[in-house]
Amino acid sequence: MDWFRNGDSGQLWVTGTEQKTGKGRRNRAWHSPPGNLYASLLLVDPAPMQSMSMMPLLAVLALNDAVASLAPLLQDRLLIKWPNDLLLDGGKLAGILLEGSNRTSGEQGVVVGFGVNCEHAPQEALYPTATLAGSGAAIASEALFTALATAVAKRLVQWQQGQAPAAIRRDWLSRATGLNRTITVRFADHEKTGIFRDIASDGQLVLERPDGSTELVSAADVFLHSPNNEVPVTI
Repeated sequence: MDWFRNGDSGQLWVTGTEQKTGKGRRNRAWHSPPGNLYASLLLVDPAPMQSMSMMPLLAVLALNDAVASLAPLLQDRLLIKWPNDLLLDGGKLAGILLEGSNRTSGEQGVVVGFGVNCEHAPQEALYPTATLAGSGAAIASEALFTALATAVAKRLVQWQQGQAPAAIRRDWLSRATGLNRTITVRFADHEKTGIFRDIASDGQLVLERPDGSTELVSAADVFLHSPNNEVPVTI
């Protein structure tokens, strides 16, 4: 964001071997030891504001593409939890965080941050986690970054600056977990339970409530329920 505020034109990747102050959603602390991939991409005016809600879906698809390109045997074990958590064997393999800002000139800057568990996973997590090394795929963070940068570039071309959301939505749904299952969506001060029926054309989650009505969810923590006992499972 400092580069953006100082006039950078975007398409800028920043990587690190370790993060001292990594963070997740709602400023949650995030342990970031050496060995994992930490990479952030600055984009300037990547699409009109009304199209930007698809960016989290595009980002996780690109990460899925990158991992699968280096470890094809993992493809069927990779799934996406709405909107942009990449899961491996049901455990969270990566987190993606997007933040935005505007310059006085009116340009919009978006930073897409990727944290991928190549070798280590948070021990204090309240949900199952996974690592590439633990799955049998020893992928160095440097190799994964190269594949990720290529995959993001391809997905941005596919998206056509927000003009082709249908292709992103289609590919995202093909990798989604939890569709047509009971979920709980947790907001800052309340939660709702229903069935995850679909994602809308702009990437919002379509939640079917017990009374049969549907509503759109733009941002929340999602908890899947067990198919058998309906107890929420945090992933």
